[in-house]
Formats: sequence, structure tokens, C-alpha cells
Amino acid sequence: MSDKTKLAVLGSGKGSNFVSLAKACADESLPAQIVLVASDVSGAGILERAAEFSLPAQFIGPGQFRTKLDESAESAYIDALRKSGAEWVALAGFMRILKGDFLRAFEKKVVNIHPSLLPAFPGLEAWKQARDYGVKATGCTVHIVDHGIDTGSILAQGVVPVLDGDTDETLHQRIQQEEHKLYPITLARLFRGEIRA
Repeated sequence: MSDKTKLAVLGSGKGSNFVSLAKACADESLPAQIVLVASDVSGAGILERAAEFSLPAQFIGPGQFRTKLDESAESAYIDALRKSGAEWVALAGFMRILKGDFLRAFEKKVVNIHPSLLPAFPGLEAWKQARDYGVKATGCTVHIVDHGIDTGSILAQGVVPVLDGDTDETLHQRIQQEEHKLYPITLARLFRGEIRA
């Protein structure tokens, strides 16, 4: 019997945050076993990365909506996650809003990383919002997913300075570097019971 937390990861993009989690699981700094990697994008990099780590990876179509899963897609995700035995779900650049049934199926067990210091700059392209607003510091936030947009309980934050010469791209890259450190550390603390959801 493994004492590792069974974790599923959902993502829509390249999968760099997934890689940081997979490496932390492999070196056991994160006491978790990734039981499923799922994406709403058939050719997503995260599925290729999962294969490199020999982890089960699955494309699950998102259905007819652009920003959220439709009902049949939502139930397909819930089924796949339940079959995998996942106890927690980590979002790693998953670009769909999760709604009632999904969040009820995994009540307070869905975690996200967002590229700003929430509650500042929720939603898309938070690094660009931060630059446009003119803040001197931004960063990233690990939080529990609830029914709002980036509104759930905050578990941890990492601060990234906004430099004078920053472009949207350079700032985003530095935020991602902080994400790659903060996400596995925070999940490890959560799964060890050092922080509470």
C-alpha cells in the first residue's frame, strides 16, 4: 500500500508545470503518484511530456464550448479521474473553467497555479495585466479551485519583481520559473498535512 497521494494533472499547453510536478514525484520531494494526465487539446505538449515520463495520458474532448467543458465532456473527465483513482487534481495551464458537477465530484480537492498574486489580476494573461497596471511586483499563487474565477482559498504565493526592461514574455518566463518551484513544494506541504485546504 503506497502512502503517496494519487494525483491527476490537467493541462492544455506545453506542460512545463506538469514537468516540475513529475520530477518532484520522481525524486520523492512530492509524496504523490501521478495516476493520469489529461488534456482538452489533442496535440498538447503536456501529453507528449507525460509519455516521456511513462505516465498514463489521455485526450478528452472539451465539447462544444470555448471556455468551459460541456456537460458530456465534464462527465467524461469525472469518469476518467475516478477510474484513475485520483484523490487530488492539479491544474497545470488547463484553459477551461471547471463548473459545479466537476467541483462537487472533487470537493476542495482541485488545485490551480495562477500567474499573479491573487486576488490581483485574475483571469487570462495575468503577467500582461500586471505590466499594464504598472505594479513593481507580481508573482504566482497556488489556490484551491472554487466556483469563481481564481477566487479559491490561497495556499501559497511566490513574489516576482517587475523589472524596468521587462516585456510581457520576459516577465512571464520569470513567473513560470517561480511557479515551477512553488507548485511542487506547496502540493508536498498540502499532502503532508502541513497546510490545510
